[in-house]
Amino acid sequence: MLYCIEINFFILFLSCCFYFCFRQTFPPNPDSKSFLGSQRKTYLIHIVRMSCILHIETSTDVCSVALSQDGMCLFEQTCSEGPSHAAVLAGYIDEALSFADSHAIPLDAVAVSKGPGSYTGLRIGVSAAKGVTYGRDARLIAIDSLKIITVPTLLHAPDIPENALLVPMIDARRMEVYCAVYNRALHEEAPIQALVVDETTFLPWLNQGPVFFMGNGAAKCQEVICHPNAHFISDARPLARNMIPLAEMAIARNEFVDVAYFEPFYLKEFVAIKSKPKGIEMPKRNGK
Repeated sequence: MLYCIEINFFILFLSCCFYFCFRQTFPPNPDSKSFLGSQRKTYLIHIVRMSCILHIETSTDVCSVALSQDGMCLFEQTCSEGPSHAAVLAGYIDEALSFADSHAIPLDAVAVSKGPGSYTGLRIGVSAAKGVTYGRDARLIAIDSLKIITVPTLLHAPDIPENALLVPMIDARRMEVYCAVYNRALHEEAPIQALVVDETTFLPWLNQGPVFFMGNGAAKCQEVICHPNAHFISDARPLARNMIPLAEMAIARNEFVDVAYFEPFYLKEFVAIKSKPKGIEMPKRNGK
């Protein structure tokens, strides 16, 4: 109980820090608040004025930030050099918001990857998203990390059969992965879960038709899953720019989350392993 309170306090503290760093320094656009505050949004309104969205993706070792308007990516920064979210995320967000401010583009929403994924990465990303959302009087959108991985395949691989299934994977540990099974409409055929993969794990779907595996968890499963219907897509990563169509869809459906109560979807509880202290080996004496 005490540990959960400490984690929640830490997230609140980070959110406050990002709030004071990135709060809006000029009068808000009067149309922006009324546009997002209305409960009668229709898809037609979004055609006339698409939203400006800040996208934050930190579910894996890759840290990525993007800014979009009218469904187009205006700004993007990505760091693939290991888990460096705490070091680079604030700078990326500041650059993205400065770009929006310099072009007089009011920020309407912040989209963040909600998990599953890295415990620390998700916590940092959500804290940053909450801080910007508070500071800019915007709305918060939470997007499944696994769905983000599928976007490049759905958009840029037209040769995938209509009956194909997509299995995005995020590396957990050893042979365990976070994964789900989606059809081409991104409807779940199997829910998000943590699995230890062997040659029979996805056999029911592989026997029915083609299955495309992708994400940083798929590489270590390639030697285990040997089936003629198994296809592996390399270099499929959850990037902020791939959140754009999912975030636009969420806005059109009015699918926002409560900023105060939203928490990342960790899938598994964080377990801290305390390393054993290494003792000093004393030199042996003769006869002892």
